[in-house]
Amino acid sequence: MPRADAPNDEVTVTSGPNGPFSRPGTATSSGRRRRRSPLIATLIVVAVLVIGFVYFSQVYADILWYNQLGYLEVFFKENLTRICMFLAAFLVMAAGVFASIRVAYVSRPIYAPDSALQDNLNRYQAQLEPIRKLLMIGIPIVVGGFAGTAAMSMWQQTLLFFNRRDFGKTDPEFNMDYSFYLNTLPFIGFLVGFLISVVVIAGIAGLLTHYLYGGIRLEEKGVFVSRPARIHLAVVAAAFLILQGINFWLDRYDTLLSTSGTWTGALYTDVEAVIPTKAILAVASVIVAVLFILSAVIGRWRLPIIGTAMLIITAIVAGGVYPWIVQRYQVQPSELSLEREYIQRNIDMTREAYGLSDTEVIPYDATVNANAGALAQDAGTTTNIRLLDPNVVSDAFSQLQQFRQYYQFPQTLNVDRYEIDGEVQDTVIAVRELNVGGVPSGWVNEHILYTHGYGVVAARGSTVEADGKPSFMESGIPSTGVLTEGGSYEPRIYFGENSPQYSVVGAPEGTPPVEIDRPQTGNSEEESQTTFSGEGGPSVGNLFNQLVYAIKFQSTELLLADAINEESQILYDRDPTERVEKVAPYLTVDGNAYPAIVDGRVKWIVDGYTTSKYFPYSTQQELQDATTDSLTPGAAALPQEQVNYIRNAVKATVDAYDGSVTLYAWDDEDPLLKSWQAVFPSTLKPYSEMSADLMAHVRYPEDQFKVQRELLGKYHVTDPDSFYKNDDAWSVPSDPTGGNGNVKQPPYYLSLQMPGQDEATFSLTTPFIPFVTENGEARNVLYGFLSADADAGTGEDGVKGDGYGKLRLLALPTDTAVPGPGQAQNTFNSDPTVSNALNLLRQGASEVINGNLLTLPVGDGILYVQPVYVQSSGASSYPTLQRVLVNFGEKVGFAPTLDEALNQIFGGDSGAETGDTGNVGATPETPGAGGDATAASELATALADAGKAIQDGQAALGRGDFAAYGETQNQLKDAIARATAAQEQLDSAAGDTAGDGATAEPSDAATDSADGEGGD
Repeated sequence: MPRADAPNDEVTVTSGPNGPFSRPGTATSSGRRRRRSPLIATLIVVAVLVIGFVYFSQVYADILWYNQLGYLEVFFKENLTRICMFLAAFLVMAAGVFASIRVAYVSRPIYAPDSALQDNLNRYQAQLEPIRKLLMIGIPIVVGGFAGTAAMSMWQQTLLFFNRRDFGKTDPEFNMDYSFYLNTLPFIGFLVGFLISVVVIAGIAGLLTHYLYGGIRLEEKGVFVSRPARIHLAVVAAAFLILQGINFWLDRYDTLLSTSGTWTGALYTDVEAVIPTKAILAVASVIVAVLFILSAVIGRWRLPIIGTAMLIITAIVAGGVYPWIVQRYQVQPSELSLEREYIQRNIDMTREAYGLSDTEVIPYDATVNANAGALAQDAGTTTNIRLLDPNVVSDAFSQLQQFRQYYQFPQTLNVDRYEIDGEVQDTVIAVRELNVGGVPSGWVNEHILYTHGYGVVAARGSTVEADGKPSFMESGIPSTGVLTEGGSYEPRIYFGENSPQYSVVGAPEGTPPVEIDRPQTGNSEEESQTTFSGEGGPSVGNLFNQLVYAIKFQSTELLLADAINEESQILYDRDPTERVEKVAPYLTVDGNAYPAIVDGRVKWIVDGYTTSKYFPYSTQQELQDATTDSLTPGAAALPQEQVNYIRNAVKATVDAYDGSVTLYAWDDEDPLLKSWQAVFPSTLKPYSEMSADLMAHVRYPEDQFKVQRELLGKYHVTDPDSFYKNDDAWSVPSDPTGGNGNVKQPPYYLSLQMPGQDEATFSLTTPFIPFVTENGEARNVLYGFLSADADAGTGEDGVKGDGYGKLRLLALPTDTAVPGPGQAQNTFNSDPTVSNALNLLRQGASEVINGNLLTLPVGDGILYVQPVYVQSSGASSYPTLQRVLVNFGEKVGFAPTLDEALNQIFGGDSGAETGDTGNVGATPETPGAGGDATAASELATALADAGKAIQDGQAALGRGDFAAYGETQNQLKDAIARATAAQEQLDSAAGDTAGDGATAEPSDAATDSADGEGGD
């Protein structure tokens, strides 16, 4: 027997029926309790603190960023909403599961009959008993955590529900305001779905607990269910059925969003069969729920079981079989007559949801006959026909205006318009951004010294220099030109589409500048320096902020660098699109931000859309598919998101110097935007506060236009009978100049005077051809032409142009074979004169590049204009405009200038005024020639002689004069030989000046004229 005075740390052994065992709490056989090492506890605490501080640093960095921009309200409201939704969902789910488990455990039978199955359950109970309390708390916490995380993603729908604004219009079926479908129905649907999940998961947890503790048992006579378990399950079943009844009732409204039919919305079968049966099922669910409650009281399960079986049968028959019968045997034999009303609803609501209701359809009986003087009435259009292709001339901008290896231009430039000497001119514009790849390696170089780009470069869109180079309006270093003369101008680009990940800038007043600013002049070897003086980023002037950002960017240099001082700021998240997305997370942002000089500052202008997929009867579009074309880089396409409602609700600007973001409520009639204004009242300014200079550069957004043109291919038809037969559907043509024939042609910005307009306006345009089935052969004739008035400027502050956003659709007769873009390109390629001339231009390994193919409704017909660029094989070569192709009907013009080419096809006098009229008679220079004017002149003369010889030879063959034909062939051979010799001389000159691929330094004269060759 043990001693009475045995110390507490000795093992006390007793005897029991199963042998000796150690009492809980007594010492181990070693006679001593093991003490946990304090080091382990310390390490755990330190690890938790480190993880917590890392998380805190990310949140704190975001707070600093939003606060510096003035959008802290957005950060707090978004995250507080997320937190509240997490907590609410967590508490409801956790409480439901815990309550279900607790009720089942407390109501467990005290005694249970002996059986082999019960013995097994007893063993499970014994094993779980030590951790039972942990499981009863842990399981609800884990499940609640998952539920809360899932609920956080619905923060936008929650805010819209509590701040909803009515549209003032109702749907044609239930007469509910549109806001019910966009704001109320999604939130209620989420709430009901979440509560159903709570009931189901809690019910399963309670069922398992009852089974584990004997409340539900399998016996020889069947299943035994204790009274507490029966009441518990009956309540769960009743709650589930009531919620399911609400779900059935909401499903009635969801039919207006259905995409299961041929057309979106509630069709004949939905209205006559589905909606009534959903109402019946909703009522039946509530009745069966009442039966379950009664069964819990009277202890009989027959009625609820019968009711449940009937509900299931009704759901199968009424919800599936009956609608199928109606569709198969009533609708299909008479589909058009029965569906006509609902097709009309789909047409009307889709056009309204995408802003197509006010599209003006203009019949356009286009001629294919080119008569002399036909373009005299279209001077507003022909004067501004854009010959400079922003998708081709990036290399020319780089070679002529880059100046240093640490600068770059984007591959695709932008089109804008500027008023010069009282006339608005289309302009190709780009920002000279910092090229991080051209910066010498090293943390100081990459983040302290090289921090920004410099200046805007802009060229006239409708004309080029005599040698084919862009005619610059704004260029050089320092920046000079008509866009900035006579006023202050801040050219430095700290925020752009290719800015470094982060830069540290700023210094106390009087401190010598360290940032590399720019070359002192375009041809200087020395750099000037500067110090950022704006408020562009959070302060890193104290050790704590430096530590926060050192963790964020995983850079110890931010803690150790001596270049950081008490005035230092850190600039990051510098892409204009990303900045707008962060301060306005409720917007879908256009993929193309574009720069403009506004009030002496370089501003990035960004379009933001409010979108929804809950607009009744409206056809859904997949944004990425609708906005992808031959010029859309993958990163610039809109996200893979289904929508059936879109509005260009916000115009945003991002200052290229200090990164400040300004949001303007552009579509102030949009109810969705009004809801977000109620959520974030201090973040949006009325567009009436926009300056006249900013208004002058606001344009109709590209991505919205792409979505609209996809819909208009079918929804230009407003007659339900024609729409049903699909006998007048159109497609956007493939880009005939692209390598992949299956990619859509992009829309083009250009100044255009549409039929019925009093004057030319800056417009966004696209053509249409007959509908092309998947993998089908396109019939490339022109059926339609869409133009959006893209100019918002009026010359007044805060006044929007009356015509801005007006959609005009030219509908061409289907019995006239007006060539489409593909046919026009094929005509160019197959024309023997053009083909031979282009082959001559390719002599000496030069590359011929077809520019964008512009479609213009002028001369009572359709004119196609395509610039032709030539780029030599030299390392420093770039494309220059050498020829212009035009097509009208069956006629083709091909000449060094647009004016000459038009005259060729319009009887020697087109009557047009073109932007390059002054270039007639000028000598084009082949690129990369290094200024060898004599060789360039000889090449131009030889090419002209060759073209004339080809034309004369064809005329001689037509007359049957073979002697004259032989003479022209000799002339052609002589011209080819002279052209080849001149090209070889030019290539040799280009090779002498090429160097190692860097750009040659510009001459002083070239710099002064802002169009000389640049280099590094």
